[in-house]
Amino acid sequence: MGRRRVGLALGAVAIVTAAGLLAAQAPSPGGSSSPTAPQGAPSPSGSPPAAPQQQQQQQPAPPPPAASGPAPASQPSQRPSFRGGVDVVSLNVTVTDQSRNFVTSLEQGDFVVFEDGVKQDVTYFNKAQLPIALSLLIDTSASMEDKLRLAQEAAIGFVRRLKPDDIAQIIDFDNRVSILQQFTSERPALETAIRQTVPNGSTSLHNAIYISLKELKKVRATTSGDVRRQAIVVLSDGEDTSSLVPFEEVLDLAKRSEVIVYTIGIRGRDLGARGFPEAEFVLKQFAQETGGRAFFPTGATELDVIYSQIADELAAQYALAYSSRNPRRDGQWRRIVVRTTRPEFAARTKQGYFGPVN
Repeated sequence: MGRRRVGLALGAVAIVTAAGLLAAQAPSPGGSSSPTAPQGAPSPSGSPPAAPQQQQQQQPAPPPPAASGPAPASQPSQRPSFRGGVDVVSLNVTVTDQSRNFVTSLEQGDFVVFEDGVKQDVTYFNKAQLPIALSLLIDTSASMEDKLRLAQEAAIGFVRRLKPDDIAQIIDFDNRVSILQQFTSERPALETAIRQTVPNGSTSLHNAIYISLKELKKVRATTSGDVRRQAIVVLSDGEDTSSLVPFEEVLDLAKRSEVIVYTIGIRGRDLGARGFPEAEFVLKQFAQETGGRAFFPTGATELDVIYSQIADELAAQYALAYSSRNPRRDGQWRRIVVRTTRPEFAARTKQGYFGPVN
């Protein structure tokens, strides 16, 4: 299986930002192309930031993705309408009880949504499982050498729990980022890619998340039945040491996406007293802002349980949507809070979105 080298080592891909020109490495000619697949619920209509542009050697850069596809729907009668000028905000919501067990029996009337403190009307609700497009990121830096075998087995166990309609891709990262397997529903291909991971080099965590967000943006719905939720599950054992894209830029991109990010941070042998707190902050931010969770196990032996918890959560989420009451088109950040009418239950979703602009 061809190993597709993606973008962010010096001399191969140019990443242009306001701070200047960042160089990166392009995919190898033998890499496989990403299949066209559906995207999750519709994005807020705010304009995205000026993202780094990628220029590939020996072949032109792909054109930017088209506009977002339709919103998810489990029943035709509930299908929301996304007309021009109507700003629909979609949410993936996880609900837990006081024992942190997932609650899956709530109905639309059990949810209350606020945007900047103003109550919103929920116009779409679905508690059935929608298929998912998943990007599985594995840290293969040299510090993972003593943990990689257990990490591989845990990741394979996670892949085996995916539903037949789910698709996933495998990305490993050290000082470079490699797409080992493009999006597919073929479990043997995903398992083979996971077993190909080899420890080497430093850690380019920000680069890897940036690339996975860009790859998920290409996953688009062609029909209402193709709509997918989107998630990233990233495993790392330390702070970023070699990325070209800064944390703030990648976090901004994540906040403008419809992707839920789950992060797993293992303590590495090479981390000093200040190293892991910084990595922990980064991993927590990605998870909290997108409605995911951050896990910090003390060893690789805990990974199997953590991956199982993530799989259970993805299977227990609700899909909600509302049309914002805010008429302003100023591109400003809008804070979202979701609550349930049952005080014993806690709801979690992304923390907000950027409003639309003219």
